[in-house]
Amino acid sequence: MPYLSAILFGSVDHFIFESIYIFLISFFSNTFSAISGGGAGLLQLPALILSGIPYYQALASHKLATVALGIGGSLRNYKSLGNDISIARQILMFGLPGVILGSSTVEYISEKYLYLILGIISIILAFYSLLKPDLGISSGNNKLNLVHKIRFFIFIFLIGILNGSISSGTGLLVTILLIKTFEMDFLRAISLTFFTVGVFWNFIGAVFLTRIGSVPSNILVALIIGSFTGGYFGAHLSKLNGNILIKKTFITVCILVGISLLIKSIKSFL
Repeated sequence: MPYLSAILFGSVDHFIFESIYIFLISFFSNTFSAISGGGAGLLQLPALILSGIPYYQALASHKLATVALGIGGSLRNYKSLGNDISIARQILMFGLPGVILGSSTVEYISEKYLYLILGIISIILAFYSLLKPDLGISSGNNKLNLVHKIRFFIFIFLIGILNGSISSGTGLLVTILLIKTFEMDFLRAISLTFFTVGVFWNFIGAVFLTRIGSVPSNILVALIIGSFTGGYFGAHLSKLNGNILIKKTFITVCILVGISLLIKSIKSFL
């Protein structure tokens, strides 16, 4: 009897510890992500893999959790979305087919090349933002001609493919694309990224990836709660502190995500 009790209480303690650990990782990574516009997978996905969850199941769980991040961030900044609904429709119309394609083919794509490309792009974005002091600080309303619209649609479709197959960095790409294309500030662009990429892209990607296998319920619940609260709190902080803090965080996250992806790529080549 004492032996059975020790096993029972030991398993309960492990269950509670694992849930708290996943919640804290999720909360802090998604708070950071909510300020920068992406990068939650930098901490969250490795934490899931270290918990013993296979990569594709961990990726599906991460995407489900980032839906909660998108909802949390969108609730805090919903007023910023009112004037950009038409742009949101374009992101969904041309991005979702890419997400579906990326999620459907993720098992057959060599991740090391995708990691390498996205890692290099993330670091370039960081230095580009650093060298452009006014980028994303103030908001404009740039009208696109036909060529610019087509280029935007192509980029959104390609980023959608990356979003369906890789966990980190695609939110950052959409954020900077919106800033460059429409002359948005960081707060406005991130609000739109949360709504489109965080909620819809990641939900569709998660639906396709969950076909591969299920995830323990305690981990999924802890992830969703941590992501929602982290997303809301991060969006609240970004609104209080403005675009300068957001830009600094964006640059930091871009560098960290880029280095992380390059390390993954190098390891896979060895």
